[in-house]
Amino acid sequence: MKLAFCGTPEFAVPTLEAVIAAGHEVALVVTQPDRAAGRGLEVNVPPVKEAALKHGLRVMQPEKVKNNAELRAQLEGIAPDAILVVAYGRIIPQWMLELPRFGNINLHGSLLPKYRGAAPIQWAVACGEVVTGVTTMRLDAGLDTGDMLLAAVCPVGQEETAVDVYGCLAPLGAELMVETLKRLEAGTICPEVQDHSLATLAPILKREDGLIDFSRTAQQIYDRWRGFQPWPGAHTTLRGKKLIVAKMRVCSGRSVAQGELLVDGELMLVGCGGGTVAELLEVQMEGKKRMSAAEFLRGYQVKSGERLGL
Repeated sequence: MKLAFCGTPEFAVPTLEAVIAAGHEVALVVTQPDRAAGRGLEVNVPPVKEAALKHGLRVMQPEKVKNNAELRAQLEGIAPDAILVVAYGRIIPQWMLELPRFGNINLHGSLLPKYRGAAPIQWAVACGEVVTGVTTMRLDAGLDTGDMLLAAVCPVGQEETAVDVYGCLAPLGAELMVETLKRLEAGTICPEVQDHSLATLAPILKREDGLIDFSRTAQQIYDRWRGFQPWPGAHTTLRGKKLIVAKMRVCSGRSVAQGELLVDGELMLVGCGGGTVAELLEVQMEGKKRMSAAEFLRGYQVKSGERLGL
């Protein structure tokens, strides 16, 4: 097929590589603009752009898409059989949806209709799912509401973070997209309408999502910590200052009041909802270095009975 490819982060690169390896012609790659980030304002180049340039592909980086006459002229001139959309980060306008004969094919990082939205992988882990996956779907004007084409399942280990699950889903999704294109061309796919009553949302992550609520159980807090790696992570306050929880686990067989610390030798335990307890393994005071619990307890002279989140 002749394709256009819209994608931005590392998650999208395996799919781009896979469709090229499968013999498809990628006539245009559309990705977000380079961005200055960090204290030194170094320019970050989207991973998809880097991959595209290695293959000598034409790249466009429009700031806006909806009313972009240059992009529209380029795509209409190419007349792609399909436009592939993988974590592009922009809403696809109606004129793009209507352009290719096979439509705009999106690789979504969940088993739809669950976890529609910008952060499906993170929210699936944060909600304690033991299975997730990827779905190819035909985009429509709604938020991940289009007809499903194919899906593939990936188990989620009890200690895996969102970063680990990304590592599973990116290559799995690449294989699924190649299979989807093959079957679309052969006419052997029967698009399936989503059951909208089963939909859940996975909105873009905010800094405050990382704030620990100790009324949740230790398992729920731990799942959110796993899901929100590498950002926004998990944080609370101690002595009025931000305390980042860099590593933690659920602790059984102990009893601690909710939000209260229990220091037991080199162990740093905190009471959570439902009488459950979490162990803080590595922490970091804002602006300070990351430390093991033992180092932190010694350095800050933390005592049992101190409270977190105040």
